[in-house]
Amino acid sequence: MAPNIISAPHWDPLGDLADLRGRFDRVLGEFGKGGERSWTLPVDVVRQGDNLLVRADIPGIKPDEVQIVVEDDVLTISGEHKESTEAKEGDYLRRERVYGAFSRSIALPRGVDPRHVKATAHDGLVEVTVPLPKDLRKEKVEITPTAS
Repeated sequence: MAPNIISAPHWDPLGDLADLRGRFDRVLGEFGKGGERSWTLPVDVVRQGDNLLVRADIPGIKPDEVQIVVEDDVLTISGEHKESTEAKEGDYLRRERVYGAFSRSIALPRGVDPRHVKATAHDGLVEVTVPLPKDLRKEKVEITPTAS
């Protein structure tokens, strides 16, 4: 009779710490920027073969306003956007300013080589391709039991 094996979800304490650090950075960043607004980037993280693909929505943000950094197995997409419009109609002048900072940090698997991370921006979307370390790539391993 085979024993029952219960598989528990893998807990990654360092990944949880990176997420917590990102949350603290966002909260503290809001206090430090005075009247500027801060928002969180919506992201999708998808595994495509031997890569992770991270997609972040950045509508109205120019690619040169976005910074992408991989450090200590954490991917951070951040930036700042400032926009000003002015309309003169009749005897009045109207000015509106929109500005704010954004940042999103995502824990990556241990061993990601930042030199091989690639990013593209198009149509209000940033796509970051992160090659997975070789030891995390899925390989089919067949095990044949032997009689004892």
